Amino acid sequence: MQLSPLPSEFQAALPVLSALNDHGYEAYFVGGAVRDALLHDRIHDVDIATSAYPAEVKSVFRRTVDTGIQHGTVTVLLDHDQYEVTTFRTESTYQDFRRPDHVTFVRSLKEDLKRRDFTVNALAMDQHGEITDLFAGLSDLQHHILRAVGKPEERFHEDALRMMRAVRFQSQLAFTLDPATEQAIAHHHGLLTKIAVERINMEFVKMMAAKDRRLGLKTFLDTQLFTACPGMDDQGAALATMLADKPQLLLQSGSVWLRVAAALTLPEKAVERFMRAWKTTNTERRQVSQLLPILKKITAHHLTDWDLYTAGADLLTVLVPVAEQMGLTTAALATRYQQLPLHQARDLAISGRTITEWFPQVQGPQIGALLHLATQAVVAGQVPNDAGAIRHFLEQHAEGVSL
Repeated sequence: MQLSPLPSEFQAALPVLSALNDHGYEAYFVGGAVRDALLHDRIHDVDIATSAYPAEVKSVFRRTVDTGIQHGTVTVLLDHDQYEVTTFRTESTYQDFRRPDHVTFVRSLKEDLKRRDFTVNALAMDQHGEITDLFAGLSDLQHHILRAVGKPEERFHEDALRMMRAVRFQSQLAFTLDPATEQAIAHHHGLLTKIAVERINMEFVKMMAAKDRRLGLKTFLDTQLFTACPGMDDQGAALATMLADKPQLLLQSGSVWLRVAAALTLPEKAVERFMRAWKTTNTERRQVSQLLPILKKITAHHLTDWDLYTAGADLLTVLVPVAEQMGLTTAALATRYQQLPLHQARDLAISGRTITEWFPQVQGPQIGALLHLATQAVVAGQVPNDAGAIRHFLEQHAEGVSL
């Protein structure tokens, strides 16, 4: 099969393949970029595999970076672009289910493709667009099937993260998982505990952020993969509630963790420990701790304007998508938010300096307390966002703050 014309992403990288070919080496586009081009999906990073050894790659190009040279990867700098070029290789046994004990550079494309995870990722394309397909990957692409290369048990013992990659690709590609591959995941799901949480986190978020997340999530549950993930071993029924979510909106990472936190049957104080166990970012933890109570208020139809103000910019990017996924009505939230007299602290007509000018005796935390009191009053519509009106309000309502 020949892909013609070549997408622009490959055309830009053709000088790399041509240079390697001109020096007598084989060179191919490989992996996800080839798969996505054949599916007419968006192409991400263009990776190149070659029969040239790392030192030979470096001798062909003037500007290179030793990205992962011990594993055969050299980054070639070409004008304003850069491309990872990796030597064909075979891999030894995997003692820790994560990394090979050592790799061996080879000149054979077939040996290199044999070590890849799934047939649809084991396709290679030369500079003319000719596809090399040694494992029926084109047929699997045509029939939307995700199948491990060779024996799935061997692939998952080599790198247990491939089981998470399987459910992630299911969600991203809307593919059916090959029964033998799914059975191997169900049998070996416990190997996932050998993998660093950060790597599992990345695949889980990609799965949950994809357009067909329910496909991957169902396999994640059916194969018991969830039991090998932090804090999820007894949460199968709770996680299954997300299978009823509406699929139309894509989620970002913060939205993913908010949705998961909303599904879990954990005490609110335990959510923070759960998030830390998953190695989430400070921003993600802040979003969940701030937005989860508000999400519950949306569910109970008890949302106040102060809740909207507290949600802030995360309202439309994180909170509303999750609420809509859950089937909650959110149509009026954006309008209500836009109509708030304040959207952030700096919108208030006064500042801490204003407070000290009006009330010279006020110090430290008292300044913040008065600003908070004024902000709440303005957001609630008790007082207009005007300095004079706010001062009058504070003089009349600051009894709770020691002046």
